[in-house]
Amino acid sequence: MSNVILMIFTGLSVGAVYFLLGSGLALIFGLMRVLTFAHGAYLTACAYAGWFILRHSSLAAGPSIGTLLLALLVGVVVGGALAFLTERVLLRALYQRDHLDQLLVTAGLGFSLVALLNGIWGPDSRAVPTPPWFTRTTTDIFGAHIARGDFVLIGVAVLLLIALEAFLKHTRHGLVVRAGVENREMVRALGIDVRRSFTLIFTVGGAVAGLGGVLAALYANAVNTTIGDTYLLYAFIVLVVGGLGSLRGAAIAALAVGLLQQFANFYVNPGLGEILSFILMGAMLLLRPEGVGGKKIRLI
Repeated sequence: MSNVILMIFTGLSVGAVYFLLGSGLALIFGLMRVLTFAHGAYLTACAYAGWFILRHSSLAAGPSIGTLLLALLVGVVVGGALAFLTERVLLRALYQRDHLDQLLVTAGLGFSLVALLNGIWGPDSRAVPTPPWFTRTTTDIFGAHIARGDFVLIGVAVLLLIALEAFLKHTRHGLVVRAGVENREMVRALGIDVRRSFTLIFTVGGAVAGLGGVLAALYANAVNTTIGDTYLLYAFIVLVVGGLGSLRGAAIAALAVGLLQQFANFYVNPGLGEILSFILMGAMLLLRPEGVGGKKIRLI
């Protein structure tokens, strides 16, 4: 029983990280119809930014709750700034062009940013100083020792889902973006500048990726230049399984993928969970292409 509880919480924690990256993609791809491959690089850059803050704090008095919050804030700012610059400088001129152009530009940006990080800090993994309370186990749950960090990841993902849905449904920018996706010309005819709202959505997506990058580094207790590519792969699985532009679908898909991986790897064979994740994505594309959220992904 304790192993089952442990696998559930581990799967939920991994799924929470997948959702942090997948939700940004769901916003950008689902609402703006922009296909970006730079999200993994945002996560990597922000993971290093968080590591830098925590490392320098550990040289003084050790990482604290305040330092952790500062690292998360820096990750959000760096991720949002990178996404803002990407949208304004590279993507704004490509909205009316083929998705392949967007893919190539953002993929090139991602490779360049990762290469820059690799040149500065090298390919080797670096340990991330973590506040002791983050890894300390809480009161046993049916005999399972659950780290407090798992509750932090799950809690952040839940709060983010609530905040993003409230933003899209109850704010002016959220309503403008949703209307602009349906009929951009009509919104422009009303005198509303859709581009500003699209820039905001792209920036929010990058900021969410930055938050996920710092938390992913804390969860793994290490950071390297491949961390973003690994999570980006599963974020696209979450995007496909959850459905285009559906935040709740992305949340359900992220939890399903995280739990599937943990149980398959623990009870059957290590590595099987990753294979089953791709099988799940293929099955959804064949049997329910609209995904859990009910919105079909169209690239043309």
